[in-house]
Amino acid sequence: MSLQLTTDICRIFKIKYPLFLAGMAGVPGTVNLAAAVSNAGGFGTIGAAYMTPDAIRVAIRELRELTDAPFGVNLFAIRVPDNNTRTQIVQQELNKVRGQLGIAEATGENVGTPDYFDEQIAVLLEEKVPVISTAFGVVSESDRQKAKAAGLRIVTMVTTVQEAILAEQAGCDAIVAQGSEAGGHRGTFDISSHPMGANIGTMALVPQIVDQVRIPVIAAGGIMDGRGLVAALALGAQGVQMGTRFLTAFESGANVAYKEALLRSTEESTVITKAFSGRPARGIVNSFIRQWDERGVEPLPFPTQNTITRDIRNASAEQRNAEYMSLWAGQGTRMLTDGEKAGNLIEEIMQQASSILK
Repeated sequence: MSLQLTTDICRIFKIKYPLFLAGMAGVPGTVNLAAAVSNAGGFGTIGAAYMTPDAIRVAIRELRELTDAPFGVNLFAIRVPDNNTRTQIVQQELNKVRGQLGIAEATGENVGTPDYFDEQIAVLLEEKVPVISTAFGVVSESDRQKAKAAGLRIVTMVTTVQEAILAEQAGCDAIVAQGSEAGGHRGTFDISSHPMGANIGTMALVPQIVDQVRIPVIAAGGIMDGRGLVAALALGAQGVQMGTRFLTAFESGANVAYKEALLRSTEESTVITKAFSGRPARGIVNSFIRQWDERGVEPLPFPTQNTITRDIRNASAEQRNAEYMSLWAGQGTRMLTDGEKAGNLIEEIMQQASSILK
């Protein structure tokens, strides 16, 4: 085969291997994991969408204490106000879950979710983060100009060819083509036209995007090893993004119960649900998702649903009860291993890819 493991994207992002860590918002300990991936020659990313601006600044500085290599910070490029029109009805259903967890019930009062996006972007610009990455859309033209003036790169996750074209037109330096196999939130820009997110498989999505844009494409979704990397390169991608693969790594801060659920799961274990956040996301089926689906109550839109389920998710994490946690995961979980260091995982992935290309 004539494929090369050192692609243009390695030069653009100044990395040894074309392997990117997904920005996994809400997973603790991502600073250590991002540092480990960057130090091993990949590209580490902090999932900072739910972090306050001050917490993001602290995380960036902590990461720089751990690595001199390039890294990125991922945010949700979405500006949606809270929708409290059905809060009381939804809270009544969630109170049944709270009773099962033994935590305080919530009232039907209006919910307020802080909108930190402008301040978050400002921190990334001030700290001169090498790469700003986004999900759910692109950064504004003014923020793009500021980032470019500071010499920063911009990467956006897309789930359709049209989104890829929009991202290129918005001045992105690269795009992540997120196939339906991917864990966590679907990166779809507009879920009013795709209520459960655009769900095109990675094998179908990547070559169609590659044929329509000139900027580098990073493949994501179900890629867990060197075979997946080689397949992505054969489809025209210049690199891969992995999230699920690193959730059970030594450096991962994922809850013990979360890791155990991942290691028990199979390719049939996940579904796409809005139950936890109000936006479509792929995760392992558990009691929370089953009960929500059985009751037939429509969740509140993002970010309101995400805000009102936070106490449930936090309590279940504290209790190490995986039945009520958001267990985001892709469809390749049979290929997970327990407790390997991220650097070793990357070396194994690259060695496997190299052996295939010989």
